[in-house]
Amino acid sequence: MLSDKKICILGSGNMGGALVSGLLQSESSRPENIVCSDISEEKLGSLRDAFGIFTTTDNIEAVSTSDIVIYAVKPQIMAAVLKQTRESLDMSKLIISVAAGVPLVAIESCLDKKLRLVRVMPNVAVAVRAGATAIAAGRHALADDVNLAKSIFDSVGETVFVGGEILMDAVTGLSGSGPAYIFLIVDALADAGVKVGLSRQDSLFLATQTLLGAATLLKETQEHPAKLKETVTSPGGTTIAGLHALEEGRLRATLTHAVEAAAKRSKELGEVMTRNFQDAD
Repeated sequence: MLSDKKICILGSGNMGGALVSGLLQSESSRPENIVCSDISEEKLGSLRDAFGIFTTTDNIEAVSTSDIVIYAVKPQIMAAVLKQTRESLDMSKLIISVAAGVPLVAIESCLDKKLRLVRVMPNVAVAVRAGATAIAAGRHALADDVNLAKSIFDSVGETVFVGGEILMDAVTGLSGSGPAYIFLIVDALADAGVKVGLSRQDSLFLATQTLLGAATLLKETQEHPAKLKETVTSPGGTTIAGLHALEEGRLRATLTHAVEAAAKRSKELGEVMTRNFQDAD
C-alpha cells in the first residue's frame, strides 16, 4: 500500500509542492513518510511549515531512506542529480521520473544499472488537483509499480497507463501542452464576447465556466462529444451557425496540427536529451 511507503521527492518546485499537497490532502500518504530535497532552503521551509514533512538539502540522504524516489527536477539538471544519487538506487526502490522530455533510455544510459523505472507525464493542472497524467513503464517495472505511480498521481488528478513510453510524445502533444491550447481558446472566446458587447470580466467568466461545464458534462455522462454536440444543435439555430463558422475556420485541423507539432517537437527534444545524457557519461 502507498500509505506504508517512504516517498522521496527530489525537487521542491511547483510539481514537488503539488505532489506533497495532493498526497496529504487525499490521505494517500502521511507527513512522516514524505521527504523533500532541494537546494533552496526557502522552498523547503515553506513545505515543512505547511505540511510538517521532513526536508533536506542532501539528495543522497533523501534517496537512501526511501522506498519510492520521484525525480521532479528540471530536465537540464536531471543527469547531474541522477549521477549524484546513483549509488543509492537499486531494485528495492521504485524510481519515478517527472522530468519533461527525458526518455527512459536516457535515464538508463545515465544510471547503467537494472532499476524499476516509471516515467510520468503530468500537466500543469496538478496544481489544482485536476491534472491529466500518463504513465509509462520501464523494462523492469512491475505491475505493482505502475499501481503505486497511479496512486501517487491520482492524488493530483487522474491517470492513464499507456504501456511503454512510445506514446509519451503523443501524450506531451495532447495533454501535456493541452492546457495552453485551452487557455488560448478561452482567451479568444472572451475577446469575442467583448466584441459583441459583454464586459471583459463577464465575458471571461462565461467563457471559463462554459468550458468547465462542457468538460464536466463530457466526463460525467461518458457520452461521445459528437452526441452531446447534437443535443444543443437545433435546425437553423444559433449553435449550428457558430459551428459552421468554426468548421470554415478549420478549427479541427488547426488543433490536430497543434498536437502533431508539439508531439514532433517532444520527440526531437527527447533525442537531444538522450544524446546529451550519453555525452555526459
